Amino acid sequence: MAQPWKIIDRIETDEGALELRQRGERDFLIMIGNQVLMNSLANRSEVELGRLGCRGLQERERPRVLVGGLGMGCTLRGVLDSLPAAAGIVVAELNPVVLEWCRGPLAELTGNAVADPRVEVRIGDVADLIRRSAAEGGEARFDALVLDLYRGPHAKTDPVGDPLYGSRAIENMRRALRPGGTVAVWGEQYDEGFDRRLQKAGFTVSTTRPGRGGLRHAVFLGQLK
Repeated sequence: MAQPWKIIDRIETDEGALELRQRGERDFLIMIGNQVLMNSLANRSEVELGRLGCRGLQERERPRVLVGGLGMGCTLRGVLDSLPAAAGIVVAELNPVVLEWCRGPLAELTGNAVADPRVEVRIGDVADLIRRSAAEGGEARFDALVLDLYRGPHAKTDPVGDPLYGSRAIENMRRALRPGGTVAVWGEQYDEGFDRRLQKAGFTVSTTRPGRGGLRHAVFLGQLK
């Protein structure tokens, strides 16, 4: 018989209760309301997102990467494992309690990724950080933008005004990237509209669905031409 889930921590948010649940030693869930955001035993697409988003950056002297969304730290682990020692990674996370979880009960899942000296965690909206980087330019830009948010692009996304996946947001992404930069975005499933918007903004786009069989999430990759 499966062990029951235990609520390790819980906070109220505008979208409902944000909970960390555990059963067994390494089996965790992050939930908001009745929706599962992360499952520690099903993180293949998140790790692959981080790895693919940083592909080719090993050869750069001091690559700079922005990760949007901390979650359980699985995407961050994929990013760290793909970058040299001189890299710098900024993680934007809305909820400070998620950072506490990654420093505490979730730390062993990722080898305590948030404690890596290359990592700086900023509490705030990743869309705001991208806009500031786009406006400042120069040293504020990134080699890669890796977005692992619990709502990816989908058919009902506002094609212009969505703060993360609309055409205005994609233009900010383009301006926030260094020449040849990459944007990598996690999605529950493939979205043709988002693919087209990336291409229209000047990205060469590919999509992969990591894993075999069962539910496979989408990873969108956009490379600046």
